Amino acid sequence: MADERVENVVLGGGEAGKYIAWELAKLGQRVVVIERALVGGSCPNIACLPSKNVIRSAKVANLVEHASAYGVHVSEVRVAMEGVRRRKREMVDGMIAIHRKRFEVPNLELVMGTGTLVAPRVVEVTPEAGGARRFVAERLFLNLGTHAAIPGIPGLAAAAPLTHVEALELERVPAHLVVLGGGYVGVELAQAFRRLGSRVSVLELGPQLLGREDPDVADAVRAIFEEDDIEVVLGAETQAVEGRSGDGVRVRVRTAAGTRVLEASDILVAAGRVPNSLGIGLEGAGIALDARGFVEVDDQLRTTAPGVWAMGECAGSPQFTHVAFDDFRVVRDNLAGNSRSTRGRLIPYCAFIDPELGRVGLDETTAARDGVHVRVARLPMTSVLRARAIGETRGFMKMLIDDSDRIVGFTMLGAGAGEVIAVVQTAMLGGMPYAALRDAIFTHPTMAEGLNVLLATTPT
Repeated sequence: MADERVENVVLGGGEAGKYIAWELAKLGQRVVVIERALVGGSCPNIACLPSKNVIRSAKVANLVEHASAYGVHVSEVRVAMEGVRRRKREMVDGMIAIHRKRFEVPNLELVMGTGTLVAPRVVEVTPEAGGARRFVAERLFLNLGTHAAIPGIPGLAAAAPLTHVEALELERVPAHLVVLGGGYVGVELAQAFRRLGSRVSVLELGPQLLGREDPDVADAVRAIFEEDDIEVVLGAETQAVEGRSGDGVRVRVRTAAGTRVLEASDILVAAGRVPNSLGIGLEGAGIALDARGFVEVDDQLRTTAPGVWAMGECAGSPQFTHVAFDDFRVVRDNLAGNSRSTRGRLIPYCAFIDPELGRVGLDETTAARDGVHVRVARLPMTSVLRARAIGETRGFMKMLIDDSDRIVGFTMLGAGAGEVIAVVQTAMLGGMPYAALRDAIFTHPTMAEGLNVLLATTPT
């Protein structure tokens, strides 16, 4: 096998990997991208976009079910999961086609296969078409991603549980879906499948749903779930699983109230992520991993090996596509001689439950822990006129303001939260005082207009 010397090898073609590849190829450098399976990465194939596609179908089903509240009468509501899946697949196929076209440019080669490091910056791969190849790179970029963790609960792995990947490929509605984990993925899929017709039980080991959120936020989400007839079991230690997902499972759970057994048709695991970093020769090539298997990087995303960078989830970055894209920008700018760091990034996020949950900056729990004195403005969504007009009044807004009148955090549980947090984030990036939003003229009636009402009374 002859060595192929190239300027850049990108191991993994996800969000950060594909963008650094496109950028370097545009600059005239030769780039080889080695991607195991998913052209364009997980986001357009099996994660962000497909999940939001299915969540939208669930939203439509929910609207139809409650159509009479809007003066519209529908004789029958029937969910055809084969149609839900077909719609999702058509979107994914379109995204793959777009990505394939973007890889068909000069200086760039996409190799489908699994790459393994056999020496520093030396990657061997057996492409799908056959014929092993070995690339010797001047620079190596790792964009390995993660996969769903399967906890070591007796019987769980043998039960062939669903992860988000398999759940988004179902062509049937599970009769009773047990969701292990009340984090962002768990709550999104739990609500979606409830709306599609499943009975749903969420088992969360911790004392609240969404363990990274303030208790008032978690309590509000739990109340919404219970109103939507989703069973939530907190402090739930799953002890054993019997059966096989799809054919029927028995899940033994211990809580403060005692031990109980849930009998369900399917089980979905949403219990965190594991980096795709093991067994591909990283440590032998001088690339250090932390105790959890994430690649160790500095604030410019350089690894412990010369000429090697890691980006996205495998580097321990927050697990959002928009963060992976910014990782690409950090690496790109530093390669061009323009200093850029991952320190101090203001990272927003949104959980696409209904109503949406968005946050940017601090929450009250973190502020108290870090000794940051804040004043808090709160507003129920019932006070937002747009929410009343569209009949989406569940949830609330709250903003954290420091002693200099700067906004240090904002949380919204409400329709359109993902868009409204962008308004607040922009104000935070500009260092604007909260009064700038209070006095701004927002279009009426919009959700963003609620910021005027939220801040009309001086926060205390």
